[in-house]
Amino acid sequence: MENGKPESKVIVVTSGKGGVGKTTTVANVSTSLARMGHRVVVMDLDIGLKKLDLILGLENRVIYDIIQVIEGECTLKQALVKDKRFPDLYMLPAAQTRNKDEITPEQVKALCDELRPDFDFIFIDCPAGIEQGFRNAIAAADDAIVVTNPEVSAVRDADRIIGMLESAGFKDIKLVVNRLRPDMVKQGDMLSIDDLLEHLCIDLLGIVPEDKNVVISTNRGEPIIMNNRAVAGTAFTNISRRLLGEDVEFPNFEDSSFWDRFKLLGRNLFSSK
Repeated sequence: MENGKPESKVIVVTSGKGGVGKTTTVANVSTSLARMGHRVVVMDLDIGLKKLDLILGLENRVIYDIIQVIEGECTLKQALVKDKRFPDLYMLPAAQTRNKDEITPEQVKALCDELRPDFDFIFIDCPAGIEQGFRNAIAAADDAIVVTNPEVSAVRDADRIIGMLESAGFKDIKLVVNRLRPDMVKQGDMLSIDDLLEHLCIDLLGIVPEDKNVVISTNRGEPIIMNNRAVAGTAFTNISRRLLGEDVEFPNFEDSSFWDRFKLLGRNLFSSK
């Protein structure tokens, strides 16, 4: 790995509530950025309940984990798992048989400081909840992405997490809305994007519509962005582009013609590659 850039970013991806698609977001945004040629590492801090390696399809390549690095059983370089499909993507696995109390915020900071020179982006997959795992995950981060579903319970947890991030001094907190169903929004059975933004009061980074292909890709260990026909893949790619500073239009799901164009983009975005 080459020397990194001064603007290397550590981004924590969190949610409060489990099951909203946080790990899926980490896997797909990181893969998308690596696909674009950026050097990316993902750090799984969901100690004891790891699944990032499964979603990335790297579980069979894991030899060491983050706890073994901290305890000196291996070096950080030895523990990093390289994705052969995307040479610029690496993963630091969580430990499955340990617990979150066996790692401290200071140790996470030290690991990130060691990684910064070699990577453009360091994504931290934060465990659900607001206990020690959350404190560990936010310790070294520069920015935060909050993932929520358009459901009252998920939004309430996201609101609490945003308050905790602001109390911890975070200035750049972005929102990803996952598993949006435009038909339910139109019928008044699901919160709209405007409802979410009014309640949470942070900038929108991306909207990921409900897509059955996500389940299929997860079971196969293939990030959804590898499916050129999946609308969720297009959405995650657009999130990555916005992180890079591109001005990418948000879909208006109430406009059926826009929705058709959005699906077409998902089929054609990488068709020439």
